Amino acid sequence: MALAFERWMKAAEGVAGIISAAGSGGTALATPAMRALPVGVPKIMISTVASGDVSQYVGPSDIMMMYSVTDVEGINRISAKVLSNGADALAGAVRFGRVNPPGVPHSNPAIGLTMFGVTTPAVQALTKRLNDRYECLVFHATGVGGRSMEKLVDGGMLTAALDITTTEVCDMMMGGVFAATEDRFGAFIRTRIPYVGSVGALDMVNWHAPDTVPEKYADRLFYEHNPQITLMRTTPEENARMGAWIAERLNLMTGPVRFLLPLRGVSALDAAGQAFYDPAADAALFAAIRRDFTPTPDRKLVELDCHINDPAFTDAALRAFGEVAGAKGD
Repeated sequence: MALAFERWMKAAEGVAGIISAAGSGGTALATPAMRALPVGVPKIMISTVASGDVSQYVGPSDIMMMYSVTDVEGINRISAKVLSNGADALAGAVRFGRVNPPGVPHSNPAIGLTMFGVTTPAVQALTKRLNDRYECLVFHATGVGGRSMEKLVDGGMLTAALDITTTEVCDMMMGGVFAATEDRFGAFIRTRIPYVGSVGALDMVNWHAPDTVPEKYADRLFYEHNPQITLMRTTPEENARMGAWIAERLNLMTGPVRFLLPLRGVSALDAAGQAFYDPAADAALFAAIRRDFTPTPDRKLVELDCHINDPAFTDAALRAFGEVAGAKGD
């Protein structure tokens, strides 16, 4: 039923909004169809499981999860109010929804950028210099962030990407909490839109509090980002595996591609004097990408003698973006 509903929704026309109320089974049945709808179409899921981890239901979409408080079996003084609030919210979103909300310009083409705290200076510098010509949509590279960006790419809502922070590959391959899926980069392979990528934050795997780190990693180098997030430095062997996997995915891209290697460090923590500075680990990453990357006239590898957060990296990324997107780099 879930598969049939999802397929039906993908083919449906004129859907102004969708709402459902259910327990765990019904939530699992309804939300795949909700995720099939474009971002921006109102989606409300009133659910008995909405108070916990809802990532498996929301995914890269904009589903609004509302906790039902009581079970949705029957009407009582609580469920009547909660269900009414959900219905009113959907009606309001459909009735007053705007394609172009006031105060948000949409005349410029939209592009996607990926960012983590440790690559913020690079992405902020890029957006500052592109904002007058592009609507810059920045995605937090927390696993779902990359999937959200690629969902918009598949939906034709982004015209190009500056995928600077590919750290979700670390968590996918090492079991961290901000993991990509095996389809990472798939939207760019399928759509062939202009793509500029880099190796931002491939020096770290993310875990929650220290007691959540798997025992097999007990002897590794860690950094407490905050009480809820623990970072683990990737090793040369892990970086070599990641580099090979990334190169294989890049080789499947047939659109205009530039992939940048900042040889002096891939994150704020991976700089001289910082906690994760490890030239050997970085060298293993770069060597694997160099070895397995297949250049073409449209797909090029660019090596830079700078750190990812240096102004020189920003300049190079803008030049690369100008080459693939047909725009001036500054």
